[in-house]
Amino acid sequence: MIKTEKGSVNVNNVMTEYAKFGTGKKHFIIIPGINLRNILDSADSIASAYSMFAEDYTVWVFDRRVDMPEGYTVEDMAEDIAAAIKSAGIADAYFFGTSQGGMIVQFIAARYPELVRKAVLGSTAARLTDEVKARIEQWSELARNNDLDTLCAEFADSVYSQSFLAKYRTLLIEYGKLATPAEIVRFRIMSEACRGFDVYDELDKITCPIFVIGTNDDIVLGGTASVDIAEKLGCRLYMYDEYGHAVYDEASDYKQRIMDFFNEAQ
Repeated sequence: MIKTEKGSVNVNNVMTEYAKFGTGKKHFIIIPGINLRNILDSADSIASAYSMFAEDYTVWVFDRRVDMPEGYTVEDMAEDIAAAIKSAGIADAYFFGTSQGGMIVQFIAARYPELVRKAVLGSTAARLTDEVKARIEQWSELARNNDLDTLCAEFADSVYSQSFLAKYRTLLIEYGKLATPAEIVRFRIMSEACRGFDVYDELDKITCPIFVIGTNDDIVLGGTASVDIAEKLGCRLYMYDEYGHAVYDEASDYKQRIMDFFNEAQ
């Protein structure tokens, strides 16, 4: 089993927690999307899933700040995580951001090019359609009303493919229902952070190599969101079929695609 280490960074009284593993000289930063449960509680599972990177990279999983205020935005998240990364002494790193994490990575790559050597954007968007906004607002409302049964079912059904749900739907829902009141509030604030999100006009500032990976069957953001980013950047794009929004958890070859992109000479 790969050993994981948890820690935190405090910048201007903003506490950001992380987990890290691996012994490599290169830095690989993972920024996950919205979660019902504390992502760092699953650090060992993440380390196992990304074990192929542990020899060549030190892998960091950065969570959002500990105390997220009401009205917190994706842009705020990007600024706080960028500050935490700098404080941790990391630069010229390889990034992988999924969903909202990919939104954060786009801001960081555009504004702090010294931090990003290469980046993979998974199942994410540079701007949101009205349909997407409505879905995320629904999650927020369910969390606000503490309707955890409906929220967990809606979240699982939106994020995963039918074939994955056939095996794991009950487990996913029951795990989500273990969320504490604080985690539910945190989920709501993360969801509401998407209000007004739009990084599209800043994509022109990104100079590092980018690889966009999406899925045509993405219920949450829609497959066109990935195409939208790739066309704007003129970068590499790979689209899966038959997988859900969380294709990064479902497709067996997904992590190898990340590795291959990182290892290419560019």
